[in-house]
Amino acid sequence: MNATSGPSPAGALLLCRAEPTAVRPPALLLRERLLLAPAGAGWSVLVPEGRPWQEDGEPVERVVTGWATALAVSAAGWPVLALWWDTGRAGLTLASGFRRPVGYTWLADGTPAGEDEAVRTFAERLGLDPVLDVQALEPLTLPDPEADAATRLLGLVAVLARTGLDLPPGIDPGAAPDRLREAAVDAGAEQLDRLGWKDAVRAELDVVEEGPLGPYLRGPRARLLSGVQLAAGVPLLLWGIGRRSGGWSAAGALLVAHGALGLAYDRLRAS
Repeated sequence: MNATSGPSPAGALLLCRAEPTAVRPPALLLRERLLLAPAGAGWSVLVPEGRPWQEDGEPVERVVTGWATALAVSAAGWPVLALWWDTGRAGLTLASGFRRPVGYTWLADGTPAGEDEAVRTFAERLGLDPVLDVQALEPLTLPDPEADAATRLLGLVAVLARTGLDLPPGIDPGAAPDRLREAAVDAGAEQLDRLGWKDAVRAELDVVEEGPLGPYLRGPRARLLSGVQLAAGVPLLLWGIGRRSGGWSAAGALLVAHGALGLAYDRLRAS
């Protein structure tokens, strides 16, 4: 691609360092029309329809930064890389947990407009090789009259291929949004539609259960914990009632309630 072509009209991709099964629940919570497809070993790609910037006029960078941050906060430890572009610029935003997102921008002709430190932080948070991969990223921060903004994004994807990223054919950063979605459909991508409130609640529960607290909410550990709470709460409640002790009675009742609710939740989610 030459320096005069520039990127296509505003578009974006969300690259998640996780399998589609892990990406689906938090992605549903965005309540946007997205296509989800595998993108190599340990990677998934989300192709958005793009209504916020196509119809509402919102800046694509701001929208996808918000999406990436929301996904990363909801995720169980995996980072989210948003690649975005419009007629004037292109860039990346990496979100990881509750840390402040890191980003880098190029002008349409490929001129770097970011800080070198951001690239090093990007490599560190994404778990890239601190020597070889960082050296491969450095040319993206240097002037190159032969590389426009879209070419810079393609160069970034080439570096990430070392980590297993393999985008489906036709899903190329800088391409027109319609072309991206057609390519995603051809690759067998799953359509994630907006949810009703019941489905949204179910998706939120899925996200929580897949997080660090998941084993204590559902499954053998959760049932064991609930059983222990009931075993300790019932005699404590009876002892408190017999001694007419409001404090001990309340503590016992709380343990009984937690244990009963835990068992009921586990059984309900298993059905």
